[in-house]
Amino acid sequence: MIIVFCGHSDYIQNVQDEIKILDILEGEVGDTPCEILLGGYGGFDAFAFGCAKKFKRCHTAVKLTLVVPYLKKSKKIYPKEEFDSVVYPSLESVPPRYAISHRNRWMIEQADIVVSYVSRQYGGAYTMYLNAKRKGKKTYNVGSLK
Repeated sequence: MIIVFCGHSDYIQNVQDEIKILDILEGEVGDTPCEILLGGYGGFDAFAFGCAKKFKRCHTAVKLTLVVPYLKKSKKIYPKEEFDSVVYPSLESVPPRYAISHRNRWMIEQADIVVSYVSRQYGGAYTMYLNAKRKGKKTYNVGSLK
């Protein structure tokens, strides 16, 4: 099972959202082996990483994977050493300004479940969320957009 997170870069974390996300992970994953794909850019990505690390402490079959959009350029918000693996989808032919959106599409293709924080109808998180719904992925949104 593969879980993907997506959300707004200006997200401000709160305890209620953490409880919701940990409940989703517990209900969907539990002790089943799974891989959690994380982006690493912005507020929600940092928050999702924290939630995933907390979940992994009690569920050892969870693997945390950082999916990077660039081979050289990195705006890492936490050390890559904190992940079980780092993946670079084959994006060499994609212009750098489109690398994140192509990486996001790749992540949705891999996903069985998408957990998001989307509260507005524009931006990369919203596009990723819509893409997941169009692809028929099981989606959860802890944001205010329904």
